[in-house]
Amino acid sequence: MTSETSGAEQPAPYGTGPAPQSAKPAARTRIHHLQQAKDEGRRFAMLTAYDQYAAEIFDEAGIEVLLIGDSASNNVYGNDTSLPVTVDELLPLCRAVSRSARRAFILADLPFGSYEVSAARAVETGVRFLKEGGAHAVKLEGGAYYADTVRAMVQAGIPVMAHIGFTPQSEHSLGGYRVQGRGEDARRLIEDAKALEQAGAFAVLMEMVPADVAAEVDKALRVPTVGIGAGNGTTGQVLVWQDMAGLRGGRMARFVKQYAQLRTTLSEAARAFGDDVRKGSFPGPEHSF
Repeated sequence: MTSETSGAEQPAPYGTGPAPQSAKPAARTRIHHLQQAKDEGRRFAMLTAYDQYAAEIFDEAGIEVLLIGDSASNNVYGNDTSLPVTVDELLPLCRAVSRSARRAFILADLPFGSYEVSAARAVETGVRFLKEGGAHAVKLEGGAYYADTVRAMVQAGIPVMAHIGFTPQSEHSLGGYRVQGRGEDARRLIEDAKALEQAGAFAVLMEMVPADVAAEVDKALRVPTVGIGAGNGTTGQVLVWQDMAGLRGGRMARFVKQYAQLRTTLSEAARAFGDDVRKGSFPGPEHSF
């Protein structure tokens, strides 16, 4: 480095902005911080993330929990449902997110077929996500039936978030995307949540559950709850980031709020790039060496 450039800001190797500067890592969000939120009546936010840049952006924005969801199946890999995605497909995404987020709590879904056979299989899969993927905890779907599985995982040192209500991996047995916990099923939902908490789950996620039932579950539990399509009575809220940011096209679920229209923005940018290339205005002299 010459004296002329030693004090100057160095350009990034790609793009037009300055190279990122090193910074002191922020404090990592941990399970006890999520529990403190519940105890103190505060709320926390959770978004899915599947790659470096989403993880960095959401982390910098202060999102407390990043979920490498099995929703990557139909938001990254192009499948129609979450069922086809595998452990080996999710692990690279998990590594990308865990390497990129400085402060968020990293949670990974156990995909369909990776834990149902036995508690031992669930422990093996959970170990892989913590050891190979860099996750801090895992999430699995199912009610009280999986209490022993959760207990085995927790005893093995694997923190577990339980997922009840509508469980997408069981969409065929549930008859499709249907609200769960209505009428007499509300009591069963509460019993499921309590059984999973007693087994050691550090939190319980509820999907597509009536708001009053989800609020009742939250009150019945000591641990925090997370909602998606479950009203605003839970400790945390989660959305798939492509839905939240308007990247995915098509009809949105009722519980989704879109905070941006990235699909439109990216489409306009791609069209403008294509037009510039075809008419020869890109690259211009300023982009050439």
